[in-house]
Amino acid sequence: MKILHILDHSLPVQSGYAFRSAAILREQQRRGWQVVAMTGPKQGVSGASLEQVEGVTCHRVAAEGGWLARVPAGEQVNVIRSLRAQLRELVALERPDILHAHSPCLNALAALGLGVPLVYEMRSSWEDAAVSTGTTREGSVRYRLSRALETYALRRTDAVVTICDGLRNEVLARGVPANRVTVVPNAVDTGTLSPRIAASTETRRALGLDSACVLGFIGSFFAWEGLTLLLEALPLILARRSEVRLLLVGGGVHEPVLRSAAARLGVESRVVFAGQVPHARVGALYDAIDMLVYPRLPMRLTDMVTPLKPLEAMALGKAQVASDVGGHRELIEDGETGVLFRAGDPQALADAVLRVINDPVLLARLRANGPRHVREHRSWAKVVAGYEPAYIGLLGAKS
Repeated sequence: MKILHILDHSLPVQSGYAFRSAAILREQQRRGWQVVAMTGPKQGVSGASLEQVEGVTCHRVAAEGGWLARVPAGEQVNVIRSLRAQLRELVALERPDILHAHSPCLNALAALGLGVPLVYEMRSSWEDAAVSTGTTREGSVRYRLSRALETYALRRTDAVVTICDGLRNEVLARGVPANRVTVVPNAVDTGTLSPRIAASTETRRALGLDSACVLGFIGSFFAWEGLTLLLEALPLILARRSEVRLLLVGGGVHEPVLRSAAARLGVESRVVFAGQVPHARVGALYDAIDMLVYPRLPMRLTDMVTPLKPLEAMALGKAQVASDVGGHRELIEDGETGVLFRAGDPQALADAVLRVINDPVLLARLRANGPRHVREHRSWAKVVAGYEPAYIGLLGAKS
């Protein structure tokens, strides 16, 4: 069986999207399937139109220029045209059994009607993500158009994959039959992410965190992540545990707001902004953290979509505290693999953090249960097997 994956971007670009894609391609190869990939214009400037990435052939597609790219919505049309032109050639060259288009829906729209069974993997609600970043507002013309294109793609592809039940319910609400929808959730590589005796002394010393109880967040700084709420909870935590410090690793458009909030709240000296770091350094920073905090705010996006980071925390045997948005409730069993608190409430966040710090039995349970949970349910080897019924079903229908 040969699968041609159509991706927005891939490694060496560093993102959760790229890491999930790499894991899927790697695991499918391990299963003995033939895998080829192509990426669209968001991959950025590449040295060649054809690259080998972790043993997978990746075709790089640049958008066509011209006047169309300069008019409203023209850029998206241009992306579809560029992808479709390359796809026609690749289908003839590679002769895939399955086309597997991953979000955004532009990739699926480019792959429709090419005579090969098409799977569309919806990883997020892109119109709601745009609302969350302030790019548009719910109900705007752009929002409605994006939603209409997504729905069009979902209804016309041969099979749909989502990464969680929240998105599956959204797809069903758009009129897609349940027998065409498969959930293949996020997972982690248990071979590279596993509990270890923290070798964090040097890292903690370099960051000025010796003898501290370190709360941490590693990821992109978007408003929906709720990091301002975490800063608002910090004085409440410090009033009872003065040794607590907060380590924020990453960056993004929301960083100036966070720095301003730290100053306003008088906690600048208790917060370390480590900046964006190479992926190879992330492990050492995880080692330096005692408890991960994921304070996502309540909104459509966070209720529908599951993040990857809580699974990484579990795999590493780290305690974690997270808001009770829908995406977190799908991943975390309260009191067993993490502790949930009422989303949007800084006092609830502070109480949850203090509960874990002050309860060694609970802390030990969280650290033990996380790795066990991901080994049994959320390794890539286990979840990628979920693609096979969908693929086989399409090949059977074609024959």
